[in-house]
Amino acid sequence: RLKALNRLQVILQHLKMSKQTDSTAEVLLEKKGGAGIITLNRPKALNALNLSMIQQIYPQIKMWEQDPETFLIIIKGTGGKAFCAGGDIRAITEAGKVGDKLLQDFFRGEYRLNNAIGTCKKPYVALIDGITMGGGVGVSIHGHFRVATEKTLFAMPETAIGLFPDVGGGYFLPRLSGKIGYYLALTGCRLKGRDVLKAGIATHFVESEKIPALEKDLIALKSPSKEKIADLLNSYHMKCTVDQEKEFVLDEHMEKINSLFSANSMEEIVKKLQQDGSPFAMKQLETINKMSPTSLKLTLRQLREGASMSLQDVLRMEYRLSQACMKGHDFYEGVRAVLIDKDQSPKWKPAALEEVSDEFVDNCFKPLGNDDLKL
Repeated sequence: RLKALNRLQVILQHLKMSKQTDSTAEVLLEKKGGAGIITLNRPKALNALNLSMIQQIYPQIKMWEQDPETFLIIIKGTGGKAFCAGGDIRAITEAGKVGDKLLQDFFRGEYRLNNAIGTCKKPYVALIDGITMGGGVGVSIHGHFRVATEKTLFAMPETAIGLFPDVGGGYFLPRLSGKIGYYLALTGCRLKGRDVLKAGIATHFVESEKIPALEKDLIALKSPSKEKIADLLNSYHMKCTVDQEKEFVLDEHMEKINSLFSANSMEEIVKKLQQDGSPFAMKQLETINKMSPTSLKLTLRQLREGASMSLQDVLRMEYRLSQACMKGHDFYEGVRAVLIDKDQSPKWKPAALEEVSDEFVDNCFKPLGNDDLKL
């Protein structure tokens, strides 16, 4: 009798453990009905993507894509605050200081994952409920459907840390209407809630509290086609009245954004902002003056070239840029100033746009031969 009881306790202990280890996993991959579900599970780190998460998600997407019993893929985050606030920048910074190969592996893995999402044959639904920045944009924007809520906070803030809006930013940003993408990329401007939809980043808008019900309904769909999924998302979207009357936050500035950010060079954009002199222009000028001059120049060229490239070519280009940034000064200085010491006063080198030569920029875009990204 006692033995049996002991054995039961051991079994229960095991079950409890397996449950615990499961809930502490950084990413949960599970199948519910006909849906493959990816849950980013690092709430304390705002679900930032690290290499091990990327290495788990990529093969799983590839498997689900081939599986006749999987009809759609859903990606979401835990913790209620963030969908995914970006890539694990701290780990990359540490690796960079000691010349670790994580610098290649991380970006290579991340961009391959972005491409897997962009080419995925199964409908892919990202529930971007909460902070969605950088790497979080990369695992949502290239899929078929992006559902924003009133809690969604979108930004590509990379120029502030000596980087550039990567994860395929060179593909989707210049394809947004007018020059919105250029404006978002260079200034790191944050969009909230319904504005994420109006800018063309999200495809649908639903109340945050309705997301669990929407997820249930998605899972319950019988052999869902892309059309059936779209119909379901549309029905939730149409019922959502949150901020329905609100005007798009950039509406009144669109004319200015389109003219000011259409210049061919960063120097010209700055000159146009100075000449314009309006409060809006001066505010953008102030923001741009805080960014890494190197990042600004790389970003403008990345977007101008990416506008007519395939996603694959953009990701190859961005991989070259990522490796150039890892060899430079500004990325480490930006991370120090914004994330580590938090003094918010990075000392950029070079410190002025005029000092970033065309030759330097050209070099950052050069092919890496055998080290180029293979997709």
